[in-house]
Amino acid sequence: MIHLSNTYEKFIPKDSHLFSKENIESCFQKILTEKANDTSGYYNLPYEDNRAIFDYIHTNQAFLQSIKTLVIVGIGGSSLGTKAIDALLSHQNNRKNIKIRFLEHTDPIMIHKDLQRVKCEESLFIVISKSGLTIETTSLFKYVLKRFCLLETKNKKRLITITDEDSPLFQWSKSENIQSFTIKPNIGGRFSVLSAVGLLPLAILGYDICNILKGAQNIATQFFIEKKSEILKKAIFLAKNETTYPINVLFSYSSVFRHFNSWYVQLWGESLGKLDYQQNKRGLTPIALIGSIDQHSFLQLIMQGPQNKSVTFLSVEKLSQKSLYIPNISLKGLEATDFVNNTSFNNLLKLQCVATKESIIAQNVPVDSLVLASLCEESVGELIFYYELLTSCVGVLLQIDTYNQPGVEFGKKILREKFTHI
Repeated sequence: MIHLSNTYEKFIPKDSHLFSKENIESCFQKILTEKANDTSGYYNLPYEDNRAIFDYIHTNQAFLQSIKTLVIVGIGGSSLGTKAIDALLSHQNNRKNIKIRFLEHTDPIMIHKDLQRVKCEESLFIVISKSGLTIETTSLFKYVLKRFCLLETKNKKRLITITDEDSPLFQWSKSENIQSFTIKPNIGGRFSVLSAVGLLPLAILGYDICNILKGAQNIATQFFIEKKSEILKKAIFLAKNETTYPINVLFSYSSVFRHFNSWYVQLWGESLGKLDYQQNKRGLTPIALIGSIDQHSFLQLIMQGPQNKSVTFLSVEKLSQKSLYIPNISLKGLEATDFVNNTSFNNLLKLQCVATKESIIAQNVPVDSLVLASLCEESVGELIFYYELLTSCVGVLLQIDTYNQPGVEFGKKILREKFTHI
């Protein structure tokens, strides 16, 4: 279970009604309306029937046991969520010994590097594109099709596509007798990790996707049934202080959160940087840090730079089952560091997080904390759905369309025009 705390009350005038029942209920009702209107299908993903995934895993057990490399061809929301969850859970014993490669860029140096040791006869390729027309994905798709001869009859089982229902990619897959999984068109890429987009590759890697969904269900129950207000209060504070604290810093205390941080940056930036319904430019800028590494870089700016940031601390109560301790060694001239001797690295990291948080609070910076009891499928599912709900709540308060990305489409249009003049 996620333990939540914040210092927001300190930054609200005593006569303010920011967290009044009326404001909290108003935001809650807007989310209920979105859910009822099926504005985004992600709200229902924790409860979706994933029988097609389980049927595929069961039917292809022998084949999947021979897989040594899983190659994900996709960009943005098609890959970031899977990469994040795998990084968070890769320490678990049920994680199969399968290498995973993400083809998510058009950099020829990286394409060559990522594929140079991939052998077709021991690999499975999953191509993920909602529309089937994402230029980066289709270009990489064409490349692996040719390089690994994936349309030869003997190799077709080594290719899977995940796409929107009735998209051009789905129609192509059907015509070529390629295994395809579909997601609903109203589930945006950055909200799709709890659909087949994330669940299929995670299941192939050996993770318990039922427990991931159980974690998401926990948060959904707390929010929709028990009506706990923590997410709503955070959203209200951030949205109402959009110009005072336009920068939102996620300070994650473990390097295993690095890819989760990237997922958060896309979710937050692409969802909330929009024109509102009055055509005003709105948005909150995400910055993602890793503790304790970034205590020696970006922390200085938080402490003594402009006070235009709020900070979220993300940590895990118990990171590892194995305790690693700092030896009780005293080195001449370095005795000032002996105070940490005999301490576990887990405790050192925890206390570094606490000390950094307290120092930031002392500088009058709004802070909130998310603490996971441990890293497991259920807690990761909670974390994912927590951030998705938070993003939706901020979006309705900013009066924007949280689920589109018209700014991204502008660049795609210009790219197409550039190629017409070559």
